[in-house]
Amino acid sequence: MIEESKIKAAAMALTRGQLVAFPTETVYGLGADASNQEALEKLFRAKGRPTHHPLIVHIGKEEELDKWCAEVPDAARLLAKLFWPGALTLVLKKAKSVSPLLTGGQDTIAIRMPSHPVALKLLHEFGSGVAAPSANKFGRLSPTTADDVKAEFGDEIEIVLDGGQCEVGIESTILDLTVAEPRILRPGMIQAETLFLALAEIGLSGNRPQADSEVPRVPGALKSHYAPKTPMMLVSSSDLDQVLENFEREGKDAAVLSFKAAPMFHRNWITVSKFAPHYAHMLYKHLHKLDSLGADLIVVEEPPAEPDWEGIADRLSRAAYLDAGEEKIDGA
Repeated sequence: MIEESKIKAAAMALTRGQLVAFPTETVYGLGADASNQEALEKLFRAKGRPTHHPLIVHIGKEEELDKWCAEVPDAARLLAKLFWPGALTLVLKKAKSVSPLLTGGQDTIAIRMPSHPVALKLLHEFGSGVAAPSANKFGRLSPTTADDVKAEFGDEIEIVLDGGQCEVGIESTILDLTVAEPRILRPGMIQAETLFLALAEIGLSGNRPQADSEVPRVPGALKSHYAPKTPMMLVSSSDLDQVLENFEREGKDAAVLSFKAAPMFHRNWITVSKFAPHYAHMLYKHLHKLDSLGADLIVVEEPPAEPDWEGIADRLSRAAYLDAGEEKIDGA
């Protein structure tokens, strides 16, 4: 476990308006004092993040909901008791005092309580909310180890707390509670059906918004996101062999993430687990590895179209997204 002195030093750095990277159970976060306007501006600059893209506020105690939110409905209290600390972000109406930088100028705020012990110790020591998007340049692969963070930012960050590899491995599920029927805005490893079943206990039903419906902007919702620098494509299991043969014929070097065992003599191949939680745990670590190989492209075998793979499929589709004639955005 990380030394107490490092936690205290990180909390003091936040108090001074500096940036601190720390582990959560999902991915590493790049933290700033959520009440400090200058610190928030520094955070946006460090990430290269557009200021209309909202942040998630991380809290260490459920009671802090009342500080950041204009109203806390019964559904939020219930889900906090059931799933916090944990990989669930709630979207609620923001309090008047909340900076528009936190919300992307919207009247909603995204908030969660992480379960990683280092994150909780830091939040308790700091004593207030910490805005913490993933600790990477905007749009790029999320970090699940301290080394990922250091490789991305170098000396730009005052302190990086090393809490080992993140347990969950992909970003939190985001649930909007500002509407009559709560809706999933970003899938994660806490499944929609699990949340909707919990809400049914208090007479609420949940839904999934249509692609063209008006919903709050939330982190990680851009079509192109979580992207390696190497171009990436998703391929069905039935097409994988043929696609790779075509690339080989064209003289292209492909790095591969697949459920299949690597063919003989294929150097740049990672065989992945068919167990969704383990796949998610290793996903960004694997993609960072494949991105470092200097291949012409990364080929990923599509995951199963099943509920427990929904969050994984979402991250992969955004990482591979490329509009015709457009380049992926630099930098999450």
